[in-house]
Amino acid sequence: MEGGARSLAAQSLGAPLEAWFRGGGRTLVALSGGVDSAVVAAAAHAALPGEARAATLVGPSVSANEVDRARAVAEQIGIRHELVAVDPLASEAYRANPSNRCYFCRSVESRALLEHGRGWGAIRFVDGVHRDDLGDDRPGLRAMAEAGFRHPLLEAGWGKDRVRATARALGLPNWDEPSDSCLASRVPHGTPIDAELLGRIADAESVVRLRGYRRVRVRVEGAGARVELDPSELPRALAASEASAIGAEIQRLGFSPVRIDPRGYANRANG
Repeated sequence: MEGGARSLAAQSLGAPLEAWFRGGGRTLVALSGGVDSAVVAAAAHAALPGEARAATLVGPSVSANEVDRARAVAEQIGIRHELVAVDPLASEAYRANPSNRCYFCRSVESRALLEHGRGWGAIRFVDGVHRDDLGDDRPGLRAMAEAGFRHPLLEAGWGKDRVRATARALGLPNWDEPSDSCLASRVPHGTPIDAELLGRIADAESVVRLRGYRRVRVRVEGAGARVELDPSELPRALAASEASAIGAEIQRLGFSPVRIDPRGYANRANG
Protein backbone atom coordinates (compact mmCIF):
# COMPACT_ATOMS: atom_id res chain seq x y z
CA MET A 1 0.00 0.00 0.00
CA GLU A 2 2.15 2.86 -1.29
CA GLY A 3 1.79 6.57 -2.03
CA GLY A 4 -1.82 7.62 -2.50
CA ALA A 5 -3.02 4.30 -1.20
CA ARG A 6 -1.22 5.01 2.07
CA SER A 7 -3.01 8.36 2.31
CA LEU A 8 -6.29 6.55 1.80
CA ALA A 9 -5.32 4.26 4.64
CA ALA A 10 -4.74 7.22 6.93
CA GLN A 11 -8.17 8.64 6.10
CA SER A 12 -10.11 5.40 6.32
CA LEU A 13 -8.40 3.71 9.23
CA GLY A 14 -8.43 6.82 11.34
CA ALA A 15 -5.52 8.29 13.22
CA PRO A 16 -6.01 6.31 16.46
CA LEU A 17 -5.62 2.86 14.91
CA GLU A 18 -2.67 3.78 12.74
CA ALA A 19 -1.07 5.64 15.62
CA TRP A 20 -1.43 2.50 17.74
CA PHE A 21 1.26 0.88 15.60
CA ARG A 22 3.71 3.79 15.33
CA GLY A 23 6.75 3.49 17.50
CA GLY A 24 5.96 -0.08 18.41
CA GLY A 25 8.82 -1.67 16.54
CA ARG A 26 8.81 -4.64 14.24
CA THR A 27 5.35 -6.18 14.16
CA LEU A 28 4.02 -9.52 12.97
CA VAL A 29 0.34 -9.66 12.03
CA ALA A 30 -1.41 -13.01 12.21
CA LEU A 31 -3.26 -12.76 8.90
CA SER A 32 -6.08 -15.17 8.20
CA GLY A 33 -8.28 -14.85 5.14
CA GLY A 34 -10.74 -12.77 7.15
CA VAL A 35 -11.51 -9.07 7.00
CA ASP A 36 -10.54 -8.32 10.62
CA SER A 37 -6.88 -9.27 10.38
CA ALA A 38 -6.79 -7.74 6.89
CA VAL A 39 -7.61 -4.31 8.32
CA VAL A 40 -5.02 -4.80 11.05
CA ALA A 41 -2.41 -5.72 8.43
CA ALA A 42 -3.31 -2.61 6.39
CA ALA A 43 -2.94 -0.37 9.43
CA ALA A 44 0.36 -1.96 10.44
CA HIS A 45 1.80 -1.62 6.94
CA ALA A 46 0.68 2.00 6.64
CA ALA A 47 2.20 2.93 10.00
CA LEU A 48 5.32 0.77 9.81
CA PRO A 49 6.33 0.37 6.15
CA GLY A 50 9.05 -2.25 6.00
CA GLU A 51 8.74 -2.96 9.72
CA ALA A 52 5.50 -4.96 9.60
CA ARG A 53 4.96 -8.39 8.11
CA ALA A 54 1.96 -10.68 7.83
CA ALA A 55 2.03 -14.40 8.50
CA THR A 56 -0.63 -16.92 7.54
CA LEU A 57 -0.80 -20.37 9.09
CA VAL A 58 -1.00 -23.38 6.81
CA GLY A 59 -1.80 -26.89 7.96
CA PRO A 60 -4.51 -29.53 8.17
CA SER A 61 -7.00 -27.33 10.02
CA VAL A 62 -6.78 -24.39 7.59
CA SER A 63 -8.69 -24.47 4.31
CA ALA A 64 -6.92 -23.64 1.05
CA ASN A 65 -9.67 -21.08 0.41
CA GLU A 66 -8.64 -19.13 3.50
CA VAL A 67 -4.97 -19.18 2.55
CA ASP A 68 -5.79 -17.96 -0.96
CA ARG A 69 -7.79 -15.06 0.44
CA ALA A 70 -4.92 -14.11 2.74
CA ARG A 71 -2.53 -14.06 -0.22
CA ALA A 72 -4.86 -11.79 -2.19
CA VAL A 73 -5.25 -9.42 0.75
CA ALA A 74 -1.52 -9.18 1.41
CA GLU A 75 -0.85 -8.48 -2.26
CA GLN A 76 -3.45 -5.72 -2.28
CA ILE A 77 -2.01 -4.14 0.86
CA GLY A 78 1.59 -4.52 -0.24
CA ILE A 79 2.74 -6.03 3.04
CA ARG A 80 5.35 -8.74 3.05
CA HIS A 81 3.52 -12.04 3.47
CA GLU A 82 4.85 -15.35 4.73
CA LEU A 83 3.32 -18.77 5.29
CA VAL A 84 3.96 -20.59 8.55
CA ALA A 85 3.41 -24.34 8.71
CA VAL A 86 1.69 -25.58 11.84
CA ASP A 87 0.07 -28.86 12.85
CA PRO A 88 -2.23 -28.71 15.89
CA LEU A 89 -2.82 -32.46 15.42
CA ALA A 90 0.53 -32.89 17.15
CA SER A 91 -1.34 -32.04 20.34
CA GLU A 92 -3.14 -35.01 21.87
CA ALA A 93 -5.52 -32.64 23.65
CA TYR A 94 -6.49 -31.05 20.34
CA ARG A 95 -7.07 -34.42 18.67
CA ALA A 96 -9.43 -35.41 21.50
CA ASN A 97 -11.59 -32.38 20.60
CA PRO A 98 -12.80 -31.26 24.03
CA SER A 99 -15.02 -28.21 24.50
CA ASN A 100 -11.91 -26.05 24.93
CA ARG A 101 -10.23 -27.48 21.85
CA CYS A 102 -9.50 -23.97 20.53
CA TYR A 103 -7.21 -23.33 23.50
CA PHE A 104 -4.92 -26.17 22.49
CA CYS A 105 -5.06 -25.23 18.82
CA ARG A 106 -4.22 -21.58 19.46
CA SER A 107 -1.45 -22.56 21.87
CA VAL A 108 0.27 -24.52 19.11
CA GLU A 109 -0.37 -21.83 16.52
CA SER A 110 0.81 -18.95 18.69
CA ARG A 111 4.07 -20.74 19.48
CA ALA A 112 4.70 -21.22 15.76
CA LEU A 113 4.01 -17.55 15.03
CA LEU A 114 6.22 -16.36 17.89
CA GLU A 115 9.11 -18.52 16.74
CA HIS A 116 8.70 -17.34 13.16
CA GLY A 117 8.41 -13.68 14.05
CA ARG A 118 11.29 -13.63 16.51
CA GLY A 119 13.52 -15.11 13.83
CA TRP A 120 12.91 -11.92 11.86
CA GLY A 121 13.24 -9.64 14.87
CA ALA A 122 9.56 -8.98 15.58
CA ILE A 123 8.90 -7.61 19.05
CA ARG A 124 5.13 -7.22 18.80
CA PHE A 125 2.54 -9.75 17.69
CA VAL A 126 -1.03 -8.78 16.82
CA ASP A 127 -4.25 -10.33 15.55
CA GLY A 128 -7.70 -9.25 14.36
CA VAL A 129 -9.78 -9.72 17.52
CA HIS A 130 -12.35 -6.94 17.95
CA ARG A 131 -15.09 -5.88 20.35
CA ASP A 132 -17.79 -8.13 18.90
CA ASP A 133 -15.65 -11.22 19.44
CA LEU A 134 -16.05 -10.96 23.20
CA GLY A 135 -19.66 -12.17 23.32
CA ASP A 136 -18.78 -15.86 22.89
CA ASP A 137 -16.79 -18.30 24.96
CA ARG A 138 -13.43 -18.13 23.19
CA PRO A 139 -10.75 -20.26 24.86
CA GLY A 140 -8.56 -19.54 21.85
CA LEU A 141 -8.41 -15.88 22.84
CA ARG A 142 -7.01 -16.87 26.22
CA ALA A 143 -4.24 -18.86 24.55
CA MET A 144 -3.31 -15.94 22.30
CA ALA A 145 -3.30 -13.55 25.26
CA GLU A 146 -1.08 -15.91 27.23
CA ALA A 147 1.34 -15.94 24.30
CA GLY A 148 1.52 -12.14 24.39
CA PHE A 149 -0.57 -11.27 21.33
CA ARG A 150 -2.28 -7.89 21.35
CA HIS A 151 -5.58 -6.92 19.76
CA PRO A 152 -5.39 -3.41 18.24
CA LEU A 153 -9.00 -3.40 17.00
CA LEU A 154 -10.25 -4.35 20.44
CA GLU A 155 -8.03 -1.81 22.16
CA ALA A 156 -9.37 0.85 19.78
CA GLY A 157 -12.96 -0.18 20.57
CA TRP A 158 -13.77 -1.26 17.01
CA GLY A 159 -16.59 -3.65 16.13
CA LYS A 160 -17.34 -5.61 12.99
CA ASP A 161 -19.34 -2.88 11.25
CA ARG A 162 -16.49 -0.40 11.44
CA VAL A 163 -14.00 -3.05 10.34
CA ARG A 164 -16.01 -3.87 7.21
CA ALA A 165 -16.60 -0.21 6.38
CA THR A 166 -12.89 0.47 6.64
CA ALA A 167 -11.98 -2.56 4.53
CA ARG A 168 -14.43 -1.43 1.87
CA ALA A 169 -12.97 2.07 1.82
CA LEU A 170 -9.51 0.56 1.42
CA GLY A 171 -10.67 -1.61 -1.46
CA LEU A 172 -9.63 -4.82 0.27
CA PRO A 173 -10.84 -7.80 -1.78
CA ASN A 174 -12.40 -9.57 1.20
CA TRP A 175 -14.28 -6.62 2.69
CA ASP A 176 -17.66 -8.37 2.35
CA GLU A 177 -16.51 -11.99 2.55
CA PRO A 178 -18.24 -14.11 5.20
CA SER A 179 -16.21 -15.04 8.26
CA ASP A 180 -14.48 -18.39 8.32
CA SER A 181 -13.17 -20.61 11.10
CA CYS A 182 -10.93 -23.58 11.74
CA LEU A 183 -12.03 -26.75 9.94
CA ALA A 184 -12.14 -28.57 13.29
CA SER A 185 -15.09 -26.38 14.28
CA ARG A 186 -17.22 -28.53 11.96
CA VAL A 187 -16.67 -31.56 14.21
CA PRO A 188 -18.82 -31.99 17.35
CA HIS A 189 -16.87 -31.73 20.59
CA GLY A 190 -15.87 -35.18 21.82
CA THR A 191 -15.50 -36.62 18.31
CA PRO A 192 -11.78 -37.27 17.70
CA ILE A 193 -10.11 -35.25 14.97
CA ASP A 194 -7.54 -36.47 12.48
CA ALA A 195 -6.03 -35.23 9.24
CA GLU A 196 -8.17 -37.51 7.07
CA LEU A 197 -11.41 -36.14 8.52
CA LEU A 198 -10.27 -32.52 8.22
CA GLY A 199 -9.24 -33.15 4.62
CA ARG A 200 -12.65 -34.56 3.72
CA ILE A 201 -14.38 -31.58 5.30
CA ALA A 202 -12.17 -29.18 3.33
CA ASP A 203 -12.87 -31.05 0.09
CA ALA A 204 -16.61 -31.13 0.77
CA GLU A 205 -16.77 -27.40 1.38
CA SER A 206 -14.69 -26.78 -1.73
CA VAL A 207 -17.05 -28.69 -4.02
CA VAL A 208 -20.02 -26.75 -2.63
CA ARG A 209 -18.24 -23.41 -3.13
CA LEU A 210 -17.51 -24.40 -6.70
CA ARG A 211 -21.26 -24.56 -7.22
CA GLY A 212 -21.40 -20.84 -6.47
CA TYR A 213 -22.14 -20.68 -2.74
CA ARG A 214 -20.33 -18.05 -0.68
CA ARG A 215 -20.75 -19.21 2.91
CA VAL A 216 -20.37 -22.96 3.45
CA ARG A 217 -20.07 -25.17 6.50
CA VAL A 218 -20.06 -28.96 6.17
CA ARG A 219 -20.62 -30.21 9.70
CA VAL A 220 -19.98 -33.79 10.75
CA GLU A 221 -22.96 -35.74 12.06
CA GLY A 222 -21.86 -39.25 12.91
CA ALA A 223 -20.90 -40.82 9.57
CA GLY A 224 -22.86 -38.16 7.70
CA ALA A 225 -22.78 -34.43 7.17
CA ARG A 226 -25.06 -31.42 7.54
CA VAL A 227 -24.52 -28.57 5.09
CA GLU A 228 -25.07 -25.02 6.28
CA LEU A 229 -25.38 -22.23 3.72
CA ASP A 230 -26.19 -18.56 3.92
CA PRO A 231 -29.99 -18.18 4.37
CA SER A 232 -30.15 -16.05 1.20
CA GLU A 233 -28.80 -19.00 -0.81
CA LEU A 234 -31.11 -21.65 0.62
CA PRO A 235 -33.91 -21.45 -1.99
CA ARG A 236 -31.53 -22.53 -4.73
CA ALA A 237 -29.82 -25.16 -2.60
CA LEU A 238 -33.07 -26.74 -1.40
CA ALA A 239 -34.47 -27.19 -4.90
CA ALA A 240 -34.70 -30.95 -5.43
CA SER A 241 -32.19 -31.24 -8.27
CA GLU A 242 -29.63 -28.98 -6.61
CA ALA A 243 -29.95 -30.63 -3.20
CA SER A 244 -29.49 -34.02 -4.85
CA ALA A 245 -26.38 -32.85 -6.70
CA ILE A 246 -24.82 -31.36 -3.55
CA GLY A 247 -25.58 -34.52 -1.61
CA ALA A 248 -24.08 -36.77 -4.26
CA GLU A 249 -20.83 -34.81 -4.43
CA ILE A 250 -20.35 -34.87 -0.67
CA GLN A 251 -21.26 -38.54 -0.42
CA ARG A 252 -18.45 -39.31 -2.85
CA LEU A 253 -16.12 -37.98 -0.19
CA GLY A 254 -17.31 -40.54 2.32
CA PHE A 255 -20.10 -38.72 4.18
CA SER A 256 -23.48 -40.43 4.33
CA PRO A 257 -26.19 -39.39 4.77
CA VAL A 258 -25.96 -35.75 3.70
CA ARG A 259 -28.60 -33.14 4.43
CA ILE A 260 -28.90 -29.42 3.86
CA ASP A 261 -29.89 -27.56 7.00
CA PRO A 262 -33.13 -25.66 6.25
CA ARG A 263 -32.23 -23.09 8.93
CA GLY A 264 -29.13 -22.02 7.04
CA TYR A 265 -25.90 -20.83 8.58
CA ALA A 266 -25.97 -19.21 12.00
CA ASN A 267 -23.10 -18.09 14.23
CA ARG A 268 -23.15 -21.07 16.57
CA ALA A 269 -20.80 -21.83 19.44
CA ASN A 270 -18.64 -24.39 17.61
CA GLY A 271 -17.92 -22.23 14.58
